[in-house]
Amino acid sequence: MKTFLIKNAQVVNEGQIFSADVLIQEGRIARIAPGLNEPADEVIDATGQYLLPGIIDDQVHFRDPGLTHKGDIYTESRAAVAGGVTSFMEMPNTVPNTITQELLEEKYALAAEKSLANYSFFMGATNDNLAEVLLTNPNTVCGIKIFMGSSTGNMLVDDTSTLEQIFEKAQLLIAVHCEDEQTIRDNMTLYEEKYGDAIPISCHPEIRNEAACFKSSYLATKLAKKYGTRLHILHISTEEELALFQNHVPLAEKKITAEVCVHHLYFDKADYETLGTQIKCNPAVKEARHKQALFQGLLDNRLDIIATDHAPHTWDEKQNIYKKSPSGVPLVQHSLPTMLEFYHEGKISLERIVEKMCHAPAICFQVRHRGYIREGYFADLVLVDLNQTHTVSKENIFYKCQWSPFEGKTFRSVITRSFVSGHLAYANGQFNETKFGERLLFDREIMKKNFSETLNN
Repeated sequence: MKTFLIKNAQVVNEGQIFSADVLIQEGRIARIAPGLNEPADEVIDATGQYLLPGIIDDQVHFRDPGLTHKGDIYTESRAAVAGGVTSFMEMPNTVPNTITQELLEEKYALAAEKSLANYSFFMGATNDNLAEVLLTNPNTVCGIKIFMGSSTGNMLVDDTSTLEQIFEKAQLLIAVHCEDEQTIRDNMTLYEEKYGDAIPISCHPEIRNEAACFKSSYLATKLAKKYGTRLHILHISTEEELALFQNHVPLAEKKITAEVCVHHLYFDKADYETLGTQIKCNPAVKEARHKQALFQGLLDNRLDIIATDHAPHTWDEKQNIYKKSPSGVPLVQHSLPTMLEFYHEGKISLERIVEKMCHAPAICFQVRHRGYIREGYFADLVLVDLNQTHTVSKENIFYKCQWSPFEGKTFRSVITRSFVSGHLAYANGQFNETKFGERLLFDREIMKKNFSETLNN
């Protein structure tokens, strides 16, 4: 592989910012020190730029297979890399749903042929595939996904006995979409009686409301505590849910963790007036008090990870009336620029952004040799210019759907380069597709032992 020497970078890593050079050899970080002069195929002068670990996004929907008119692994991984996301974990609500080991491995085969970023895929749970779920290898798969509220793909798990068995028997992390289905249905009935088919988009956070989120998240944490399950609750969207999470133990020791997504930190209910169904997502973007509380929960470590829930739909699909417009927002290219805006506003430090977008996903999912700038680790790296602006336009949006709720916004930072496993995949608007990303692996020794016992019994 090509060797690189990054000179004069401001390295942001493990709570510190320091000047150093970084040598990349054979896909890994060989040396980190000032004044390096080792020979390299390419020397990059990073003077004035910040070097971050590559972002690990633990929740994306890349739509492959079966929904590829919206996006696919190739297009969305390119957008990810352009945004500094060098590794992703993708959800099972594709067509067909990823609910067998065979279908799961077919996804990995697709990614090996077309993903510019590193990749992992969740095994999907249903009301009747427990046996398949329990065959999932904890050391080669990021986790099990349960929809405890219906969303795109109709993979709702609402059988109480099934939920109990999954939480009791699963040998790896369970990631959960939490919204109470009955609460949502009851609310929808009320709004249909009032508005018929003309429900305003501004009613979305009232239909998929705080009570629906809290009731479902409470049930998930209750089951996890009952069975000692490793639980990760995705896309927390309400102030009320923060009461379910703790911050008095280190992340590595937590059995229950939580994630917040950039759109729930950035948008609020007032934005429906201008953006309409562009920001329709599940769980819903809600009142401004929630995003303020979520930001505080992020800073005080009740919320552990920042992700995107990247979920593209075509522009025409999103222009439908409220009930027919699908939920989901394309975000993976713009998550780091969004968080860097908060940095420019003085709301969060660069060190904390790196902690929540790089280190924490690596810790939470026990990702092997990624998420940090360390000698011997894979060279997943991102160079950022904090003093260069760029305006989001159709010409620089890489999503297959070709739209973004940020279109027209000027960000105050630019991702200049992204390295994926030592390969310079993106540089100043250009992609190098001569090498694809790698499958993520996980160091879960206790889980490995339990998994072996499960297969032998």
